[in-house]
Amino acid sequence: MKNNPLLYDFKVQLPRYHCSQEEGFRWLAASHAKAEALASPKETIESEWRARLEKLVRRFGCSPKHIGQRHSELNDFLHTTWEDMQIFNLAESAEGKGLNARNQFFADTANRVVKNFYQEEEDAPADLLHVTCTGYASPSAIQRLIDSKQWNQQTRATQIYHMGCYAAVPALRVAKGLLLNPQDATPRRADLIHTELCTLHFNPLNHAPEQLVVQSLFADGHIRYSMRLAEAQEDITQPAFEILAVREESVPDSLEDMTWVLSEFGFRMTLSREVPNKIAAALPSFLERLFASGGEHYAQTKQQTIFAIHPGGPRIIDSVQELLELDDRQTEHSRAVLFERGNMSSATLPHIWSKVSQASEVQPNTMIASLAFGPGLTIAGSLFRKR
Repeated sequence: MKNNPLLYDFKVQLPRYHCSQEEGFRWLAASHAKAEALASPKETIESEWRARLEKLVRRFGCSPKHIGQRHSELNDFLHTTWEDMQIFNLAESAEGKGLNARNQFFADTANRVVKNFYQEEEDAPADLLHVTCTGYASPSAIQRLIDSKQWNQQTRATQIYHMGCYAAVPALRVAKGLLLNPQDATPRRADLIHTELCTLHFNPLNHAPEQLVVQSLFADGHIRYSMRLAEAQEDITQPAFEILAVREESVPDSLEDMTWVLSEFGFRMTLSREVPNKIAAALPSFLERLFASGGEHYAQTKQQTIFAIHPGGPRIIDSVQELLELDDRQTEHSRAVLFERGNMSSATLPHIWSKVSQASEVQPNTMIASLAFGPGLTIAGSLFRKR
């Protein structure tokens, strides 16, 4: 075996609350109608707006046949007593609380989640990487963990923030680089932790179709996993992936086609209609280069490969599957994670990796190609071999 890293030990921590997609649709319609009634002239009738908004949510939102439920760290989505909301207190503001309150909630939650991941663990990693695009805190959650565990001289902290849905792929590249340049003489492991709180950033006063898509699609998600280099893999007996290649490319003339920016009432995503076409044009040649980077031939290997496609939505999976002429078996794990959890931004690909690692029907030596897309417009991919 070459000195390829091994990825293993996936641990999922579920957010505290969840609701069905049907319940989510009703909450979205109610919150948008309430926000409109507050922001509009007094003659606005909330019940009429609610009926109108429910039609729009069902027209533009991600259907319950594609997403069964979504999780959130907020209990706001479980009721419509607006004055009791943590963030979406629409009795005070039609857009909910401002970015300062949302970011503080993120910081408190990230601290709790990271602490819970290591509650019973005393084995210090050489490196901790925190991946997120839904909040900021300094000192970060992993810095606080290192201090509480007294790993101050053993563990380095690296923050990988605001890349968006594709961030898991560059996180692999950074983790490998850190392991190849250890702080101490003995190479150990790097742990990667994703804490994504996408539901913090909904805005009930923005009824634009693309925002109804976003608010019916995104969810919260947390996951932790580890990486080791070849010389430190002897004691790994659980399912794992050998990382053969990692690649990221930006699509020419696409900088404004997808954005993820800070606004007064949360972070805001914008999407151009050109995104699917630009991805489709660039993807086949990207995959050829990705497979070649891992010493494999794309055309010869494609039909035996499992594709972990970041579900920016069901149409993304459909489009990639049709473009690459894949069968349902090759994309079923991506669809399963979308149905069970929704789109958890950067945490989504690792959830798919976790599912594939535990799937007994995916035999050792099977190739897994991961694909994700984000602002830039960036195409990111990785190529694994299941061990």
